[in-house]
Amino acid sequence: MSARGSGYTALSVTEARRTILKRMRALPVQTMELVSATGFALAEAVQSTVTLPPWPNAGMDGYAVRAEDVTGASVAPVALRVLGTIAAGSSLRPLVERGTCARIMTGAPMPPGADCVVRVEDTDRGAETVRILDDRDTRSERKNVRPRGEDVSEGDVVAARGDCITPALLGVLASVGASHVHVHRAPVVVVAASGNELVDVSAIDAVRDGRAIVSSSSYSLPALLRAAGADVRVLPVLPDDPELMREAFARALDHECDLLITTGGVSAGAFDHVRDVMESLGGRIDVHRVRVRPGGPLAAGHIRGTPWIGLPGNPVSTLVTAQLFVLPAIRVLAGQNRVLPQTIPVRLGESVSANADLTFYLRAEVNVAVDGVLEARLTGGQGSNLLTSMSRANALLEIDGPVDHIAAGTMVRALLLDHALLAEAP
Repeated sequence: MSARGSGYTALSVTEARRTILKRMRALPVQTMELVSATGFALAEAVQSTVTLPPWPNAGMDGYAVRAEDVTGASVAPVALRVLGTIAAGSSLRPLVERGTCARIMTGAPMPPGADCVVRVEDTDRGAETVRILDDRDTRSERKNVRPRGEDVSEGDVVAARGDCITPALLGVLASVGASHVHVHRAPVVVVAASGNELVDVSAIDAVRDGRAIVSSSSYSLPALLRAAGADVRVLPVLPDDPELMREAFARALDHECDLLITTGGVSAGAFDHVRDVMESLGGRIDVHRVRVRPGGPLAAGHIRGTPWIGLPGNPVSTLVTAQLFVLPAIRVLAGQNRVLPQTIPVRLGESVSANADLTFYLRAEVNVAVDGVLEARLTGGQGSNLLTSMSRANALLEIDGPVDHIAAGTMVRALLLDHALLAEAP
């Protein structure tokens, strides 16, 4: 298979992605306040300067006691004198001796002498004297006490270079005192759609009159890239005019641009000028075509040191190939250490086919079946122009062709989209 009769061999998805990503380099480092750093990738590992928890503390509300004092309470209740109440953050540290205890709240420091906590539910909740009614929960290894350093010790690496800062990791970094972090800056991605027939949504009347179609990729693609953390700039829709394209791409490259993404104009039609325009600007094309459906007419290379990915113009092809090739590229530029989409096994809820020597990505909805297995059903027609079936999908089924018939019940691989794990409210 060749691109535009040029003799270039079409690459597999893996080969194309490897070729594209080898051109990407993590972007420069900046220092950010932690509160603003969600979604950025760490440029260096972070070590803890503290031990967490810094002292043994109660794992639940109850009474801090000596285990030997409450042994057998399940058979015969034990009465203990309450020395006081220790709240989280309290400085109270009464010495717990034989026959005494301290009322204690979750997270409060354990008082000296006490070695376990009896749950408040296992007592009569007394304020001055408490009756312990059950000692079974204090016989466990932890005895409802969180030991010092259970989570983090001073000097531990709590985050590695390249880790993306999630809300949970943000909390960890705050807990160890990292008020500022060194991260890679967000990639600046320029998106340019081309096609004489394309208009902005404000020109919807031309669509009603049958004179144009809205450039949906000028909306859906930037939204996808922004969700991945990119700083996206969208150019006005370009006509199929090589000179106007050349001027627009040159201007984009002359300004801050870490990745140039075009949609349309990379197939073999008479008005597909993007490849020629890129080469006229001194660009080199490394990927000419990919054995994938949808999205085979895809190109990629670099111009003046800036990587370029030319996505096909059909709206579904644009989004599928963006998932496969653009999002990993953005993650590499952003300095992340996990960049490739993972696939998981799912069971087909209906038969499908993949009748060409290509890797197919079928739009599907994955749900949990009654037997607990993830099951996939197609969301509608699979034509590359049918965007509504993409909007209903929460996964892409990855199937290597050619195969005429894959029966329902067969296990296949699925690339889950970002909303796949959401379910309807009861």
